[in-house]
Amino acid sequence: MQASIEMGTVSSRGQIAIPSSMRKKMKLREGEKVLFVISDDALIIKKVLPETFAEITKPLKEAAIKAGLKEEDVPAMIQRFRAKKRE
Repeated sequence: MQASIEMGTVSSRGQIAIPSSMRKKMKLREGEKVLFVISDDALIIKKVLPETFAEITKPLKEAAIKAGLKEEDVPAMIQRFRAKKRE
């Protein structure tokens, strides 16, 4: 695929619109998932196919099962993490 360069603007809410020419080239449709990766000073946005998303989350789900983590435990864990981060 040939490289493309376009300029975008970050809104006050941190949102960025993907230029229509790039959406068309990547065949991105409303509601599809994208993955954000930071590498040095570059932000990479990658289209995530449904089977790719399952592959990405599979190790996380397996680790949660192995650790005995339940879905209802997650909100309390997030709150503890946020509290530690504020310290």
